[in-house]
Amino acid sequence: MTTDTATEVTRADVCVVAVAECFRGDGEIIGSPMGTVPTIGARLARATFEPDLVLSNGESLFFEGTHRLGAKPDEFAAVGWIPYRQVLDVLASGRRHVMMGPVQIDAHGNANISAIGDWAKPKRQVLGSRGGPGNTINHTTSYWIPKHSARVLTAAVDMVSCIGYDRAAQVGKAARFHEVRRVVTNLGVLDFVSVDGAPATMRLASVHPGVTVDEVVSNTGFELVVPADVPETRLPNDDELRLIREVIDPRGMRLREVPA
Repeated sequence: MTTDTATEVTRADVCVVAVAECFRGDGEIIGSPMGTVPTIGARLARATFEPDLVLSNGESLFFEGTHRLGAKPDEFAAVGWIPYRQVLDVLASGRRHVMMGPVQIDAHGNANISAIGDWAKPKRQVLGSRGGPGNTINHTTSYWIPKHSARVLTAAVDMVSCIGYDRAAQVGKAARFHEVRRVVTNLGVLDFVSVDGAPATMRLASVHPGVTVDEVVSNTGFELVVPADVPETRLPNDDELRLIREVIDPRGMRLREVPA
């Protein structure tokens, strides 16, 4: 994969740009990326096309500028502070966009971040639902999956930690800010579309360069909506590539999640 200047582009670089695109159009809301590639992508979005996106240092301070992954707290130029109670107020108003990493997600966007197996005796305990239910009812949510497989994109999740479009429809007005925007994986980008007024289901929006539609379909545990013409995920431009490699992630941490 190359840019116009014949600079080699890795799959990880493409994934970072795809994550950044999830935040396009958000404006002045709190962006809450969780994990390596989501954090790089959110910082890239703010450094380029989404300058009003509000980002924190992972705790209670908002910062300005574009910082490298792993920067120490004293490297951040803090411009604001938000107490925990106020975070809940902002969350409930719809003015937040979180990107999480599910261990399972189904066709409607119901996600599991809690446990694998029977709830009464799970095979594996994971993070726990934590803020998942409130996040997905109250504001925009996207997901990052570093290894696209039918075990993760599955027909039914073992536990619903984060609600999808079918359950949001049942909740009604209480889920007025519900939006599962996109799912970015190491193979492609997926969004959601409603067919004949039914709750939205997952659609293949783009495949990363070098990936085929059949590869995505065969690694998905449910039936995707597949358009007749599926585009390729866009490559980073030269400025984005410079920001990713020289400013935000000079140590190449993204390559640990998505090997070249």
